[in-house]
Parts: sequence; structure tokens; C-alpha cells
Amino acid sequence: MLVQLSVPGGGLSPELRAANARLVSPALNVWRVGAAHAKSVVAALRTERLLARAEPDRRLVPFTHLSSGDPLLPGEWWIHDVGDDQAEPPPPGVPVTVVDTGLDVSHPEFKSRPNTTALNPQTVASGEDIHGTAVSSVAAASANGIGVVGAYPQAPLQEWDFGDGSLSEILSGLDAASKRGRGVINFSGGFLGYSALLEQGVDRALHRGVIVVAAVGNDRQSGNRSFVPASLPHVLTVAATNQADRVASFSNRSGALDLSAPGVAIPVAVPTFSEPSGYATFDGTSFSAPLVAGATAWVWTVRPQLDVTQIEDVMRDSARDVGPGGWDADTGFGILSIPAALAQKALLKDPQEPNDDVNLVRPHAVTASGTRLSTPARLGARLDVTEDPEDVYRVWVPAHARVAASTRSSANVNLGLWGPRTRSVYERGSALRRDLLAYSQRSGSRSDAVSGSNATSRGAFYYLDAYLGKRVGAASYSLRVSVSRR
Repeated sequence: MLVQLSVPGGGLSPELRAANARLVSPALNVWRVGAAHAKSVVAALRTERLLARAEPDRRLVPFTHLSSGDPLLPGEWWIHDVGDDQAEPPPPGVPVTVVDTGLDVSHPEFKSRPNTTALNPQTVASGEDIHGTAVSSVAAASANGIGVVGAYPQAPLQEWDFGDGSLSEILSGLDAASKRGRGVINFSGGFLGYSALLEQGVDRALHRGVIVVAAVGNDRQSGNRSFVPASLPHVLTVAATNQADRVASFSNRSGALDLSAPGVAIPVAVPTFSEPSGYATFDGTSFSAPLVAGATAWVWTVRPQLDVTQIEDVMRDSARDVGPGGWDADTGFGILSIPAALAQKALLKDPQEPNDDVNLVRPHAVTASGTRLSTPARLGARLDVTEDPEDVYRVWVPAHARVAASTRSSANVNLGLWGPRTRSVYERGSALRRDLLAYSQRSGSRSDAVSGSNATSRGAFYYLDAYLGKRVGAASYSLRVSVSRR
């Protein structure tokens, strides 16, 4: 069981200490509790008013779809398909972190590779441990004259061995990698359904300047189930394509899909106990994702002035469109194109991300102090139905003062004003009636405006919520906010 505490220092709880709980994510204040103590610890933390959330510590599903490939390697056809041969990779720059099974550091591709860092001990002992080595080789195998070459051969490569693939280990890996600063993290697996703790981990990573890339899954022919982190906002979600630039037969359809990359007959490095030559050819979205992760680190190294949201938009907007015109649930915005991404015009920075809900802007969430919008304010921002569905801004309103805000957009962007007791802009029932103070949902591109007053004798934080109108997939908008004495 994983428990998240609501206040710093909650680890001093007697019940938590007695259970020998392990802190797995200091950034999120998440602890792992053994099954024998889970029920009593959760009950005690509720009584002590320390419990923010409890989730089962489940296991990740690796997206392995292995072919019986030729160990002599038929050739890395993906290199030309994504334009890797049309530009020179930069020197070491933005790191790629592979969160997966352990890396075989004795493999010829990696034993002498510079800028390779194990963030925790790497274990490669059985056939279940080959996945991480294969994924890492696709992202960043050196151009050393042997075997295969990765998408960004010079990339600093960091490795987190997630052991049994438990959620607790994934959260630990996210925390360890993201606290090292700007970088790209690759996940070639996922958890069925949804995890609020994993979403918080991704949001914290984004705030620290880290992009998460995730494989969409190989479940197309077995129910097309949804996995996290692929389905979460602010994640670059990747599908697999074949040599004909069509979606691979196993690659999931998804409304959260961003782009695609080759994922069929991909030559990879594997431990020699698995294949004597040290190489094999695999299929799967597991191997599409690290192509995008390596390419994203390459582009970010060349364009260091861009922030996380701009780089994510660049990778999406530069993809080579295939299939139906525009975005589709099979290939997203298209197939990865490194030359196009290097040249793609960047959008303006999207301020204060991640700010999809109140819990991301209040103190002790993504940051200790939270984020706030200084007033008067005038800014431009963006929304996307899957990647950035809401923009919530925290505004200080002094006693007996009035707050007013308005949006303008060429699309339909609506606006709400929420009171100081709001816990989420997705509240329903009595909480919604208590906290939603005003909203404006004018149709089309007409400006929306809201206003409200703090009638109390104490100042408080209020929340502005910009969100998309019905059937609008994405929009840019401008926001104006003012606070004045009544």
C-alpha cells in the first residue's frame, strides 16, 4: 500500500514508524507500507488527519511484443524514416533517463560508453531483465562501430532499475531523475487505469523541467485498454508504426496520443545470456517511445532556450502527418521527424504549467510555496483537451476587494471563478454550489468575463479557471486579471 501524507514531517506518525514504512518519493511525501500493516496505518493516519491519499502498490505492465528476430540485424530502417541521417547529433547535452528493468552494463554497447550513469543498482539476471537494455539501446546506443546506434548516441544516459515494476519504484525513479534537473524520462510500460500519485509524479517532474515520454501500449488486439502514464496530461505519448508508415497491428488507439515512431523490426541490444550475439530484433511501442525520447533530448540540446511545454509542442507540431489529415487516434499528429523538429517554430511559453487544478497551484503541492498570479496580470496561454485540459490561476484578493478577469480567444475558451475553500475545479454537488462563485460560457470566440468580491475581513486566495468549450480540441487565449478595492 502507498500512502501520501498531507503535511511535511508526517513521517513521525507512531503508526507509520511502527510499520517500518519506507519513504519512496520525498517530493510527493509518499510512503510504502507492507500489506500486513496497511489497514491499521491508513486508519491511524486518517485519525491523525495526516492522510492525503492511499493507493495500492501495483505492478507495471511492460509493453513487450517480441518477434523472433534475426540476431544478425536486418538494418535500422527507422534511421531514415525519422530523418536521423539528415542531421548531425549534438555533443552530450540533455540527458535521457530510462526507467525500466536494469541495464546490462557489461554489454559491448554500454561497458565503455561515456556519460552513462546508474541512478540505482542495476540487476540483469534473467530473461525478464532484458527489456531495459533493449530500450536503452534504441534511445542512446553509442556510434562505436559495433552493433546498433541509438537515436541520440551522445546523450547522457541515466538508468533507473525499477525492480519488480511496482508503482513505488516508479515514483522513486521519477523523483530521482527529475531532481537532477532538465531531462527526458522514458517509460516503455504502464499501469492499467489511473493513478493519482503517478499523475502527481509526472506533474512534479514537469515543474522541475523534465519531459516524460511514454509508450501507448501493445493492447490493440486485446481490448485496447488505457494505461498510465501514457494517458496522463503533459506526457508525450507514442504509438508504433511499420515500414509502410502505417500504425502497427499491436499499437493502441488513444485519445491521448501525441505522435508515433517506428516500432516494428527494431534492432536492439540484449544481454548475451538471452542471445549469444548480444542483439535481436523486437517489435513494440516499447521501442517507439525511446526513439522519441532520444530525439526530444537531441532537439532540446540544440534548442536550450525552449521550456518543457515548448519542446513538447515542437515534437508534436513537427511530426510528419500520415493517414487521415491532421491528428488521429492511431498515429497522433504523425511520425517523428528530427529535421522538422529542429526547424519547427516554437509557440510562446505556456506560463505556470502544470496548473490543471487547484492541487497543483496551492502550497506544498508541486512547489512548497505554490504558484500565484501577481495582479494586475495580462498573459497568453494554451489549452489542449488531453495534454492541458484546464489552466487554474491562484490570485490573492485582499479583504473587501474585488477580482475581475476576462479571456479572449479565436476559439471557445470559458472562464470560472472559485472561492478560497475550493479543493478542485471538478467539484460536484454541495461543494460546487459552495465554491463556484461565477462562470462565463459564451459560445464561439466571444470574450468571457467573471468577477467576484471578498466580503470578509481577511484576505484570501481565489482561483480562476480557464477551460475549453465543448467540441474544442485546443486553443490559445489571452487572460486579463485585476484586483481592486470596492
